[in-house]
Amino acid sequence: MRRNLTIDRGNTATKAVVWEGRRAIWQQSYPDAVREDFCNIVEKYSPECAILCTVTDGNEFILETLTELLGEENVKVLTREMPIPMEIDYSTPETLGADRVAAAVGATVINPGKTSLVVDIGTAITYDVVTADCHFRGGNIAPGIGMRLRALNAYTSRLPLIDSKGETPLWGESTDTAMRSGAVNGVIGEILYYMSQLPADTTLILTGGWGTDMAKLLPIKAVAKPCLVSIGLNRILSYNNQLQQGILTYNETK
Repeated sequence: MRRNLTIDRGNTATKAVVWEGRRAIWQQSYPDAVREDFCNIVEKYSPECAILCTVTDGNEFILETLTELLGEENVKVLTREMPIPMEIDYSTPETLGADRVAAAVGATVINPGKTSLVVDIGTAITYDVVTADCHFRGGNIAPGIGMRLRALNAYTSRLPLIDSKGETPLWGESTDTAMRSGAVNGVIGEILYYMSQLPADTTLILTGGWGTDMAKLLPIKAVAKPCLVSIGLNRILSYNNQLQQGILTYNETK
């Protein structure tokens, strides 16, 4: 079965996943990825195609390495010009982050035919709505939990810089717990508010560094998918491969 390599390059780490069809056979997160990492992946798992999704600069070494090993025609970068199996209703698609697009497509893979609220809780938090008929409706961007805590420290005289992980009571019992609970419970409140504005059968999907932890804290059901962006990238890459082979016509699966 054909193998794909997906690379999700975020603000704090680079996540690589090798796929056989829709099954992930290997994955690894690199805090500081280097050329040799990608050489080792290709040598060990022999992917035929690769796709890169990035929100950072300095990705030339990844593209150069993969192009050298797989061939230029087999290496893609997710851009707004690339065909995807989803309609984008955003009024400024040129400003829409590739990671948000990939996560939205990932939601259609794990929750087909249903409305999803995709919440990516990382350095920043994105709240994106994917409709049952496979449209990216739009979404919002907010500071992440760590960013909120750093801002409290940076923009006040006496509030300390604290770790985002730790006790989070409803009401803080110390300055540390008051700050942490304010940040964490504030995000919980945001999620509950946005869910209240959507159809009752909407599925809540959480991803990002805080996704799994937040799913445990919420009073409502949530699906935690740490690799949601990678799932979407694999779907987009497979879709483009099928277009190239003439198996699909553009928009056929939308």
